[in-house]
Parts: sequence; structure tokens; C-alpha cells
Amino acid sequence: MKKTPQSKQILRLLFWESTIRCNLTCAHCRRIESNEQAHRDLTTAQAKALIEQLAVLGQSQPMTPVLVFSGGEPLCREDLFELVKHSRSLGITPALATNGTLIDTTIAQQIRNSGIARVSVSLDGATAEVHNRLRQLEGSFERAIEGIGYLREQKVPFQINITLTKHNAGQLEDVYELAKSLGAVAVHIFMLVPVGCGQSLAETDMLSPEQYEQKLLDICELDGRGELQIKVTCGPHYERVIRQKGLYKSRKQTGHGQGDVPGRSEHRGASKGCLAGLGVLFVGHQGDVFPCGYLPIKCGNVLEEKLSDIWYGSKDLARMRDSSKLEGKCGICGYREVCGGCRGRAYAGTGNYMAEEPFCAYVPPEAIR
Repeated sequence: MKKTPQSKQILRLLFWESTIRCNLTCAHCRRIESNEQAHRDLTTAQAKALIEQLAVLGQSQPMTPVLVFSGGEPLCREDLFELVKHSRSLGITPALATNGTLIDTTIAQQIRNSGIARVSVSLDGATAEVHNRLRQLEGSFERAIEGIGYLREQKVPFQINITLTKHNAGQLEDVYELAKSLGAVAVHIFMLVPVGCGQSLAETDMLSPEQYEQKLLDICELDGRGELQIKVTCGPHYERVIRQKGLYKSRKQTGHGQGDVPGRSEHRGASKGCLAGLGVLFVGHQGDVFPCGYLPIKCGNVLEEKLSDIWYGSKDLARMRDSSKLEGKCGICGYREVCGGCRGRAYAGTGNYMAEEPFCAYVPPEAIR
């Protein structure tokens, strides 16, 4: 396949909202549509076409992207394992993002046999009281822990995801220790982005810029222990923090702390904070394409355009990839090439996805000269 002028831009992860259906109604979810809209999910044929488009895109770059089956709750989709099989037949590495509550022995066996490379299970607290409050369902913590147990029995690699809010930030280390005790291979820490249901939660539970900074320092300390893979998502300023604290060099030398699903190490490339539109894409349940799941800028639709045409041809994606177009303190910051600020929070706060990151406490020296 002839490479396009932008072929150096490598798509590493495609998150697909495989269904809008979910058995939970989490307070911080990006989802704004209800289960009644599930009839608008991509059909099996449409979903297979998406997967085939992803395989074609992968042929134009040094690696095939990882496909993350997300949701909603992907285990609510009846043809999930058929689609996982289809992705593997095309050389695509599949991963699964789930709340864990629907996993039993049978499902865990299906996950293992399907060849899913890694499963992420969300735990938004180290105790039932904290987790269940955010998940808005009593018993969801206990069921998630049971689901993790079934994955462990089947020797399926899994990671723990936590979204930090004021409500659970004090349990960060407890979640980290719980993940270790459960046998997780990684902990991915998400910084809340005020979109979807998270908009209302943000009014009362969003960490302040100063609190974010402290939590990033706490994460840096956990990361430095070298016990688990640590990855911060939607907290791009962590790339600044690990450089300021000298952790970046040791992480780079050992390859530890990246938290990637298998199949990417040989093309890891330079570390970057905000990957929206740079190494990541999000496809909604109706086929709409977004830079990430937290930035509602529609770049196209896979039912109307080829995924590769969207990836290489979107003007919005091209703009996000140009750090010289960043505005405010992000535009003059010496860390803009490795951080970039969260484009989702910038958009949520100003309506301009190139504005400065509103939840970053760092003041670049260039701003006070």
C-alpha cells in the first residue's frame, strides 16, 4: 500500500465503544446515551468491516494497532467473541475493557480461549463503600473482585483501572496494593475529564489543579517502586513530573511503567502525555470517530468514510498533532512536546480543544519572564 504523507503518525490504540449497553450507571462515565439506544450499535457486519478497516490502516504503518473492545459494557454484546476472533484472524491484538461484574467461570474461559491479550477491570476504590458509591450499584465491588478471581484462575493477564476523584483519591495507594495482591500486571490511573455523566460529578468531585499535582507526585512515588506497570491516562502533565523527578530515564531504560497491552514494545516510540489523535482514536457505538473517548470532536464516521482516510485526512486531528498550535501557557511551555495538556479538559472548559490545560498547576518559566 502506498504510504500517505502523514504515515509517520502511528495509530497504536483504537478504542471501540462496542455497545452503549451497560449494567451499571457510573457517576463518572463518558456515556450519555441510555441502554435504549443499543439498537443503534454497529451490526455484526458493520463491526467486522470496522475491524477490516483497522487491519488495512495497520498495513500502512510499522505496526498493527491494538483494538480495545470497550463500552458501555462490551460483555453485553452477544457477538463479542465472534468479533474478537475476527480481529485476531486479521493480525490485530484484541484487549477488553470491562467493569468485571459479568465475568464468571464460563466468561473467563471464553476470554482466555478467544486470545484477548489483556483485560482491564475498573476498581474505583479499595473498599466496597467507595467503589459502589461511584458505580451506583450495591454489590458491584464484590462482583468485580469475583470476576477478577475468575480471570486469575484462567491465567488471563489483567490490569486495574481507577478514575481519580475527590471521593477516592485518598485510596490511591490502597488500590495499588489491592491490585498487587490480586495479581494485576498493571494499574492505569485515569484523571477525571468532565464529559458525559462526569460533567455533573466534576462540579463536586473534580480535583483542583493543586490536588492533581500532588496526586501525580504520589503516583510518581508508586511508579518508582518498580513493582507494577503504572500508566496515567488523561493526566498528560505526568510526563513533566517524571522528568522533573528523574523517573523518566529509569522507566525508559527498563521499559517498566508503560502499562501497554502486549504487542507494542517494538514500536513504543517517544513518550507523550495526551495521545488524543496522535496515537489513539475512539470509535463510538454508531461509528462516529473521535480523537479520544473524552473529546467530543467528530472527525468522521466509519460507515461513511474509510478509517485510514479519517486518520490521515482529518483537519482536526492534524491540528491536534501540531504542538505549535497550542494556546495559553501550554503553547509556551517547555514540556509541550511531551505533555501537551489534556485536550478534553481544555475543550470542556473553554470550547477550544487547543486552549491551555485548565487543571495543570505548573507555571512555565516562560510565562513569568
